[in-house]
Amino acid sequence: MPMRLEGIHHVTCITGDGPRNVEFYARVMGLRLSKKTVNQDDPTAYHLFFTDEQGSHGSDLTFFEYPGSTPGRAGAGMIHTIVYRVGSEDSLAFWEERLAGEGVPSERSPGRLRFQDPEGLGLELVVVETTDEPLIAFAADVPDEHALQGFDAVRAYVANPTSTERLLRDFMGFQAVAPHDWEARGESRGGHIALEAIQQRGTPGAGTVHHVAWASPDEEHAEWRKQVESGGMHATDIIDRFYFRSIYFREPNGILFEIATEGPGFTADEPLESLGEKLSLPPAYEQLRPQLEPILTPLPDTRKWRRAGVPSS
Repeated sequence: MPMRLEGIHHVTCITGDGPRNVEFYARVMGLRLSKKTVNQDDPTAYHLFFTDEQGSHGSDLTFFEYPGSTPGRAGAGMIHTIVYRVGSEDSLAFWEERLAGEGVPSERSPGRLRFQDPEGLGLELVVVETTDEPLIAFAADVPDEHALQGFDAVRAYVANPTSTERLLRDFMGFQAVAPHDWEARGESRGGHIALEAIQQRGTPGAGTVHHVAWASPDEEHAEWRKQVESGGMHATDIIDRFYFRSIYFREPNGILFEIATEGPGFTADEPLESLGEKLSLPPAYEQLRPQLEPILTPLPDTRKWRRAGVPSS
């Protein structure tokens, strides 16, 4: 049976303002700050993970914080919009009103709502009929029936869609579901990448996407490295990120792809009940705690924006 990726594992972005970022995604958008750790390639920078209640891959929006970063602009070879699922048109109406109350303009059309975060990152909510489990967080001010339900897609700019589509189709097991819209669907979950052809290059910075990660069952991960290299990609060795294992490569138009394992997950060093409440450092970085804690930006306590317990009826 051919290998299949289990949709989007996580999407990693850049922020220049950690406190504002946490307030927007944890308070306004109702996500759970489930891991507060550091960029393992630059431990002086935060790596913040916003997820559903369980810290699940498939819902995991992450940010590297570089305080005061210059705003970036998406262009060819970059993802420009992150798409979340919601449950209904009523949910879109809820979010349209909630965002307006926060001074965030949005554009609504049947089945979707488009807007930007405070740093200009493109976001979209879509009503999707799917058998995939809804991945929701328990937020104090967001009813469960309107909560974000995990990723549906990323939208990307590319100079030459054909070369990216060859990789997706022939070496990564994606299926075309519409013109320039490709889905990775595994046994339990699916996720899309939609390609738009432009030539203008972008500028990395605050409010832009750093990379997108696709989810691999743990036992297939090493084989995925061989698979993408057979497609002409130059993949890194497997890197142990403690919460998951990763390989990285740039697809033909320059978007940084990662393939990440489903496990071991965020409860590897914290109990589920208190995920994200303190700075977590993988064992290899624990000795840096005395140097890192004084220089990392103080962040809001997100517990006041969460509702403990089981999903509301």
